[in-house]
Amino acid sequence: MALVPYEESMSIGLQKLHKPLATFSFANHTIQIRQDWGRLGVAAVVWDAAIVLSTYLEMGAVELRGCSAVELGAGTGLVGIVAALLGAHVTITDRKVALEFLKSNVEANLPPHIQPKVVVKELTWGQNLDSFSPGEFDLILGADIIYLEDTFTDLLQTLGHLCSNNSVILLACRIRYERDNNFLTMLERQFTVSKVHYDPEKDVHIYKAQKRKQREDL
Repeated sequence: MALVPYEESMSIGLQKLHKPLATFSFANHTIQIRQDWGRLGVAAVVWDAAIVLSTYLEMGAVELRGCSAVELGAGTGLVGIVAALLGAHVTITDRKVALEFLKSNVEANLPPHIQPKVVVKELTWGQNLDSFSPGEFDLILGADIIYLEDTFTDLLQTLGHLCSNNSVILLACRIRYERDNNFLTMLERQFTVSKVHYDPEKDVHIYKAQKRKQREDL
């Protein structure tokens, strides 16, 4: 898990990450996400990309009712929680160390009749893929998961395993460094990729990707 250095003198923009509770309104629900930077670092705070992707889902950009969705590197689980409130059957994943924290946020924010539609499950990219059926999900969601270059190959392998030819991937991210563009280039070798949304205030892009269709020989 990557750690982002933090100093007490840093900007107010990062101070919000240290608040123990972040409150949002999505899908006619008030969502209160517990944050714990001190214990889990980047995995336990709500990043802008998760807010933008949740807003995009709420806009109805994809049909979620009855959809089978998975959130990768979920952290606090905001995106998966919103997808579930909007009608999807959601598997919310992260590494083992973050699961207890993730599960507490999911249980605290989903009504009892929705909780059976949500599973919190361990997924370390490129490793325990045999616990997921190939092409299992209609929709793959990821918010701010493109930041650690060492994980790019494993992430691409994971996306390829979870996707069918009809699956849709939505990745929300900032383009901070050259490595971010490098990932998009790698993604385009396996998937058809397009930018479908940009939030100028938060400087967050959303990219849509689908497996490339195999051309039949003429």
